[in-house]
Parts: sequence; structure tokens; C-alpha cells
Amino acid sequence: MNSKLSIKYFILIITSLFFSCCGGVKNENKSNAPASALSLHIGNEKYIIIDEKESVVTWKGSSLKGVNPHKGYVHISKGELMIENSQLLGGTVEVDMNTIEDERHAHDNNLIKHLKNPDFFDVEKFPFSTIAITKVVSINDANKNVTGKLTIKGITHPVAFPVKMEVNNEIVKANGKLIIDRSKWDVSYKSAKFYDILANQTISDSIEFDIKIVAKK
Repeated sequence: MNSKLSIKYFILIITSLFFSCCGGVKNENKSNAPASALSLHIGNEKYIIIDEKESVVTWKGSSLKGVNPHKGYVHISKGELMIENSQLLGGTVEVDMNTIEDERHAHDNNLIKHLKNPDFFDVEKFPFSTIAITKVVSINDANKNVTGKLTIKGITHPVAFPVKMEVNNEIVKANGKLIIDRSKWDVSYKSAKFYDILANQTISDSIEFDIKIVAKK
């Protein structure tokens, strides 16, 4: 009897050790799992802007009376859109202010040099501008009202603007028009809010941005 009891106790001890070891291995694997595997964006698809030639911002400014307008381009350097079920949820876009061009794509003339200096965008000190999308309201499948935070010259203000979107397979195309009051971002050159000058010399505080984004999965 004693030998049989000893064998039974031995088997129980081995069995308990086996299961405790297995449990320890499982817990260790769980704790050492890669962070990315534990923080997946379930239901979201990330689209990264990868074509700088196709993604561009067109700008337009003019005098207070709307005469002598200037147009040009500035290029998107990086960003992403968050899409779920073909719907825009949010995103961020960064613009490289060193890429400012006029409508002829010239980037080294007096106009562009002036836009880059402290009278306007002070590009040497603030080389990037950004917009972060904080809210999207769908009007229909294609048209959205987008709310975001626009940062220029290190100053951030809320903005809202319409966007038209097209999601086709793994490509997202978005076009939006944003009009801002430049004086809120300390772009004050010849603004009637800061200078007492003749109306025909005053530059409008409104700047128009036509935003074209092409993003791919």
C-alpha cells in the first residue's frame, strides 16, 4: 500500500508541475507580445499620402478690392487620412512652406521671396504648416464638412471647410476649399487691421486654399 500511495503522490506532483509550467509559458508569451499586436486599429484603414506631385495646395491672394490677384502652389510633405467603410474619420496634413511657388511654378522671384520673409510666413523660422482633422460630418457619400485645427507660424486656430471625396479601391482623392483670415495667424503685411494705408494698397486678409490630396493604402 505504501508503495502504491507513493507512486500516486509522485504522479500528482509531476502533473501539477507540468500544468503550472504550461501556465507560466502562456502568461509569459502574453506579456511579451509585440505592442503593435495589442494596439491594432480595428475597423480603420490607414491611407498614407505618397504622391507629392499629385497632392498640392493652390493659394490665392489679392488686394482689398480683389484686383491684382496672385496665385501659386505649395506642396504637401507628408500626412495621412483615416478611413473606415469608405468614410473619412480624421487625419493630418503637413505642408512644406519652402515649396511656395507662383502660378508659373517659379520659386525664386521677388514675390516668393517676400512671401517667405517675416512680413508673411517667415518660412525660415516656421518651415511647416499643418492641419489636423478633428471632426467630419457627411452631407452625402461624396461631400463632407470638415472641422480641423490649422497651424501657421506656430499659431493654431480652428477652421471648417467643405471637402469632396472619392474612394476607389485603394486610392482616396479629396478636394477641399479653405478660406482663412490671415491676420489670425500673424500674417499682417498691409492688412487694414494693422496699418492705416490707402484702400488700393491694402491687401485682403482673405487667403484661399484649394487643397488636392491623393492618398493610397
